[in-house]
Amino acid sequence: MLDMRIVLFPHPALRFPSVDIQRIDDALRATVQRMFELMYESKGVGLAANQVGLPFRFFVINPSGDPAQKDQEQVFINPIITSKRGSDIHEEGCLSLPKIYSDVERPAEITIDAFDLNGQSSKRKLKGFIARVIQHEYDHIEGFIFTDRLDSDAHDEIYAEILDVAEQFRRQQAEGVYPDDDTLIAQLQATAATGRIPADFAAT
Repeated sequence: MLDMRIVLFPHPALRFPSVDIQRIDDALRATVQRMFELMYESKGVGLAANQVGLPFRFFVINPSGDPAQKDQEQVFINPIITSKRGSDIHEEGCLSLPKIYSDVERPAEITIDAFDLNGQSSKRKLKGFIARVIQHEYDHIEGFIFTDRLDSDAHDEIYAEILDVAEQFRRQQAEGVYPDDDTLIAQLQATAATGRIPADFAAT
């Protein structure tokens, strides 16, 4: 089976309508652990479930990007952003669009409800960089990527780089790393219908 990895744009998972995870179990915990590992290996600060090919509403973050700072690791399961305030512009990148960066305008402050790996719910008001990281990952589980938030001029500046990443993904499909889009979508639909992560997913 395919090793768990960060998928590149335009893998269908990045646009798939993610659904709530129905069970917090060992498969989810193992997946979260592996997602943190992949995130650190790629020098990231956040990673959403659909970036590893899962159709579920959860993501992991560590705003420090430092694997030694375990106290900064956070998991957001079935999150809902309930309020947004202010405005802020800052450069962003994406692990599914590697080495592509652009300034993105987002709300400066958010309130988010979510569950953690212990099944505990919380409501948090956050601002600054952590709020930006959360919104970036939240966009992913809503089926958006940061380039969707750019104006036409900014998007045009990085369009050739986006095409290069898309070509990398199509080569992966041609080499048999991934099946065709229709098969990927069918797999996503089947997994979403179960409401849970396959038991062996993080081991693949």
